[in-house]
Amino acid sequence: MSKFDQFDFNQALPLINEDTEFFPLMSPEDEEEMNNEQTPEVLSILPLRNTVLFPGVVIPITVGRDKSIKLIKDAYKGDKTIGVVAQKDGNAEDPSFTELNAIGTVAIIVKMLQMPDGNTTVIIQGKNRFKLGELVQEEPYFKATVEKFEEIRPKVDREFKAAIASVKEIAMQIIQFSPNIPSEAAIAIKNIDSVPFLINFISSNMNASVADKQAMLEVANLRERAHLVLGHLTSELQMLELKNQIQSKVKVDLDKQQRDYFLNQQLKTIQEELGGNSPDMEIEELRARAKKKHWSKETGEHFNKEVDKLARMNPVAADYSVQINYLEVLLDLPWGEFTKDNFDLKRAQKILDKDHYGLEKVKKRIIEYLAVLKLKHNMKAPILCLVGPPGVGKTSLGKSIAKALGRKYVRMALGGIRDEAEIRGHRKTYIGAMPGRVIQSLKKAASSNPVFVLDEIDKVGNDFRGDPSSALLEVLDPEQNNAFVDNFVELDYDLSNVMFIATANSLSNIQPALLDRMEIIEVNGYTIEEKIEIAKKHLIPKQKEVHGLKAKDVNLKSALIEKIIEDYTRESGVRSLEKTLGSVVRSAATKIAMEEAYNPNYTYEDVSQALGAPYYDKDAYEGNEVAGVVTGLAWTSVGGDILFIEASLSPGKGKMTLTGNLGDVMKESAVIAMAYIRAHAQELEIDHRVFDQWDLHIHVPAGATPKDGPSAGITMLTALTSAFTQRQVKQHLAMTGEITLRGKVLPVGGIKEKILAAKRANIKEVILCKSNQKDILEIKADYIKDMTFHYVSNMMDVVKLALLPVKVKNALDISYREEGNKQKQD
Repeated sequence: MSKFDQFDFNQALPLINEDTEFFPLMSPEDEEEMNNEQTPEVLSILPLRNTVLFPGVVIPITVGRDKSIKLIKDAYKGDKTIGVVAQKDGNAEDPSFTELNAIGTVAIIVKMLQMPDGNTTVIIQGKNRFKLGELVQEEPYFKATVEKFEEIRPKVDREFKAAIASVKEIAMQIIQFSPNIPSEAAIAIKNIDSVPFLINFISSNMNASVADKQAMLEVANLRERAHLVLGHLTSELQMLELKNQIQSKVKVDLDKQQRDYFLNQQLKTIQEELGGNSPDMEIEELRARAKKKHWSKETGEHFNKEVDKLARMNPVAADYSVQINYLEVLLDLPWGEFTKDNFDLKRAQKILDKDHYGLEKVKKRIIEYLAVLKLKHNMKAPILCLVGPPGVGKTSLGKSIAKALGRKYVRMALGGIRDEAEIRGHRKTYIGAMPGRVIQSLKKAASSNPVFVLDEIDKVGNDFRGDPSSALLEVLDPEQNNAFVDNFVELDYDLSNVMFIATANSLSNIQPALLDRMEIIEVNGYTIEEKIEIAKKHLIPKQKEVHGLKAKDVNLKSALIEKIIEDYTRESGVRSLEKTLGSVVRSAATKIAMEEAYNPNYTYEDVSQALGAPYYDKDAYEGNEVAGVVTGLAWTSVGGDILFIEASLSPGKGKMTLTGNLGDVMKESAVIAMAYIRAHAQELEIDHRVFDQWDLHIHVPAGATPKDGPSAGITMLTALTSAFTQRQVKQHLAMTGEITLRGKVLPVGGIKEKILAAKRANIKEVILCKSNQKDILEIKADYIKDMTFHYVSNMMDVVKLALLPVKVKNALDISYREEGNKQKQD
């Protein structure tokens, strides 16, 4: 890229040798001779990027374009005469002929120098002005016809003399006020006798844009040109005087703070002169915005007080930007701004039914809330907590509620939060302080009554920086959150109109005080029938749309979907099912993209080809052929599951071994079961000598998976009793319940998830505590119509229901073992 930079006149002097045939200060005689020179009819045209050459003025230019270098070399070998024209667009690298200004200057090449950096520097002197005609030659450089641009000499009167004297005087003052301009320039201007050359010399060296200088060059009347130059000089002198006034107001000091203050004062004065946005104007804008806010009287007074504090601050001070940020946060918050609720309950019911299949309890609670709000028009928003395994639609349910209510939707992920300031915010005096995420979310929603989803509230942690779950107490307490105080905002903010919906996988990790402030709604797993409907109505259409397929491209029947659910997924929710269906849909998309023939009506063979062999074998959960093996029901964070408890005996000294990665509570259940069996051995028809002469080993398969909880109590009891009596357990039977030393069976939680897991495993009978009967009644009868439930209150009932009356062939024979020991001793 080439650059054509204008240099100061005095910088050009060292480049000129003593034998240079010109003198920079032109006399009137030289000027008259120059004006009488004939202008050639055709000239080689040199475009200049960011300077304008005036008649009589000498300037150095740097030539970098290939065309320009060729032109200069050819002209330097010849008569050294060229035409110089400024470009209309200084950024154009290769301007066309039409992109050149119409008026230019005939120039003589005085000197051509090769610089150390490889560029060519040319010293040129302007002669006459000309007007471009027609293009004669385009390559290798422009040649065009030109005609002389006659200058109109005005009548020399008192007004003209005064204008010229003013030009010279103002130019001298500018040089005096500008320390960067050498004093030789003032001497040069003083010694110029030629009026046209004086105007040209000042025009060439004044602080003006290329467009302004070109405008001066194009003025034919010398009087008008003198007035134009006088106007530019006057404006520049006024700017210099203003700058000196500003500098005189500020004490110059080497201290950084005072230096910054000086610069900002200059900036402030300049902005005021230009009508810019000064600090005072920013404060007025803040006050104007505050008039539109619907906040309380106390908040308004606090805001005005803070604005007054800002007005007294030094704009350079570090606290100034902190205060501006604080006031903007106050203005951005939706004080008293609400969206209008939609009270069409039938529409809300349709939206909830369309977006989510099942979840009747949650939908009923939402409709109840809408009904009360419609009648009362004002109520404290409930704090709902949706508890259930992953993939059942807890988070997406919040979007549906917001859509049904016609409110804004906000989601705040709480997983892994350990800093209390994430909830309450930082003190605004700290560096990098900001409001808490609750206030930030409301600011983003621009509404004071959104549906606010607190996702994964059971994943909140705590460390030395505070306890976020305790900070949530004020947020989620309906009696306190009408005056929530964020550390950054420092004002009471009303959260009582916000509908908070928390989600959690387990209640065990939630602080009891926080749990007490929420209304718990269990969102349990789906049955196979529900999953089939969800897949048909939501998952499959969504996957077809995501993968660019039409509705007719893939057809999965209900029986095939059920087979996919049983063989390839084992979960309470539908997240894994959605991924599996996505794989099936992608197999069809691949065949369509590769233009292969296929049957859109998929069969199980097509599914097996897409997904591979089945992941889960349901038959593995049906085996109770060996005494001491019992099927139990367990709850996990991803839903219900079944597990086997295996008990076996071997000759020994009564030692009990527990394996299977069991927790303390589960180990205690085994100890309690063993103590109960010892105490009631006669009722259970067990010879008490077996406890001292046989070792007991209890194992729960999947040893790498941690297991704990009291719900395996009756399962442990049944497994031990089956092992000691060698009576098998009924087929397709599972159980869950806690036990005590007195023989009582206590209720446990997670019943629906456990029952759904039992149904998936083809369990026909389930033993439960009598107190868990209410949980079974909440499950739809259609889902459990093929299952039988036994409700017990003591441990003997469990043994009677679970064990078959007949012993197996290899039953323990104590007397046989004693006789064998005697024979060995003899």
